[in-house]
Amino acid sequence: MVVLNVDDDQEDREFFCQALREIDPGITYLAAASGMEALSLLEHMEPPPDYIFLDINMPLMDGKQCLKALKSLHALEAIPVVMYSTSTDTREIRECYQLGADDFLIKPSRYEKLVNDLHSIFALSKRTPI
Repeated sequence: MVVLNVDDDQEDREFFCQALREIDPGITYLAAASGMEALSLLEHMEPPPDYIFLDINMPLMDGKQCLKALKSLHALEAIPVVMYSTSTDTREIRECYQLGADDFLIKPSRYEKLVNDLHSIFALSKRTPI
């Protein structure tokens, strides 16, 4: 399985990567620090990742703008995109779903919660569960 994490916060990316490694050390972890970097990476990536975890608040191109771009590209529109943010604003969460997000995960402060949340997302997915 290949997972792309798009987040401008390096510590959050490392936290996320550690959780993935605990779930399955065989997961290929890719990271991008902005929506623009993610789109550039995805443009040349074959096959595409199995999941994209996308932060909302990023410079240059925020997560919602990146989500719109991802869902407008035929080659990428079927990839499950999970918004991964500190936001708990129900209007913002609803907007993400309207833009095509497959799920919304509020960034947990506890490592164990992140591991459990990721397990749940992968288990409920139509993709091959872990």
